Amino acid sequence: MANELTRGFNGLFGNDDFFNSFGHPFFNMSDVKEMRTDVAESDKDYTVAIDLPGIDKKDIHADFKDGVLTVSAKRDSFSDDADSNGNVIASERSYGRFSRQYQLPGVDEQNVSAKYDDGVLKITLPKATKEISDNHTIAIN
Repeated sequence: MANELTRGFNGLFGNDDFFNSFGHPFFNMSDVKEMRTDVAESDKDYTVAIDLPGIDKKDIHADFKDGVLTVSAKRDSFSDDADSNGNVIASERSYGRFSRQYQLPGVDEQNVSAKYDDGVLKITLPKATKEISDNHTIAIN
């Protein structure tokens, strides 16, 4: 199961940080917009931990539908520290709306819980105790 969850999770070049982060400083792509995530699986549940530094809890939304966890957030614009001529040496902070989806099969949707603390959103998705099937046989009378 873990290998299926990582499909699409790793970058184009696997786990090679050099190639996967190439160009990020030049194009002002911050860690917030990338929603850096850890996904863990145990016999009882999935745990998704997402770094969302500098985001207010009221600006984070999460839902689970049809086996897909969707997390979205926004950061409002902020005033920069430019001088009177607009000179800024470097700017890596970003603002705007962003979201990410995670496909997690067999979740007990009624008991999903989330906690946001110190810039980290931690979502616990318990696994369903009975097998969930996407198929339903319809009896024809």
